[in-house]
Amino acid sequence: MSLKIYINGHLFEKEEAKISVYDHGLLYGDGVFEGMRIYNGKVFRLEQHLERLWNSAKAIRLEVPLSPEELARDVVTTVRANGIDNGYIRLVVTRGVGTLGLDPNKCANPQIIIIADHIELYPQSFYDKGLEIVTVSTIRNHPAALSPRIKSLNYLNNILGKIEGQQAGCVEALMLNHQGQVAECTGDNIFLVSKRQLLTPPIDAGILEGITREAVIELAREAGLVVREVSLTKHDVYIADECFLTGSAAEIVPVVKVDSRIIGDGKPGPITRDLEKRFHELTRR
Repeated sequence: MSLKIYINGHLFEKEEAKISVYDHGLLYGDGVFEGMRIYNGKVFRLEQHLERLWNSAKAIRLEVPLSPEELARDVVTTVRANGIDNGYIRLVVTRGVGTLGLDPNKCANPQIIIIADHIELYPQSFYDKGLEIVTVSTIRNHPAALSPRIKSLNYLNNILGKIEGQQAGCVEALMLNHQGQVAECTGDNIFLVSKRQLLTPPIDAGILEGITREAVIELAREAGLVVREVSLTKHDVYIADECFLTGSAAEIVPVVKVDSRIIGDGKPGPITRDLEKRFHELTRR
């Protein structure tokens, strides 16, 4: 069955889904987006994703042409139209069609695009055995230049980090902030386990406020773990007992080696495994 893509209130066959080449989302990365998971036909934490979308849009002075309730309805409609029980949603809002100049005031009618599809970010072997990551020289965007809390269509910062990691033979890479502290990976948030405490960089370290990150923090506290959002260095990562990444697409994926340093005993740790189990129970019940 051909996928149906939502564009501005209408569903199009995938091959017929088109936007203007003059759209500032294409020309300048001028827009915002969300990536969401579908579990058992339901969108995971849709309300939180839409709140983050609205915050991103407000930060770049982009007016979303629908209400959160209307957009939530259209997301669900798109999922159902494609008959997807377990999959992924990409929700995009662009500045709209404008001119070849930068002026956003010359853009008319922001575009809303909703894509519902299947996704497999990492092979199962990475979840079973863990993955290796490297720290790259590309730092996370300086928050005074472009806040990493804005989930914008301009992902070049992350892509450059991804390329650098791939050149080192890794599918994911760790990025530091302008102060040399651990920020996040190119597409995922990072967690450490140290002395049975769960550690993760704070928001002001220059990270995206991950929806899965938030869910994992809640699950960890429910499990009785101490969770601390604290500034971290590469040294903290190297000596951690466990390490894992979180993201809407990745969910929870263990990390067993960073910059050629083996983390813990080189296998996914017990706290990581417990949180994976709890997350699966949360999303698949």
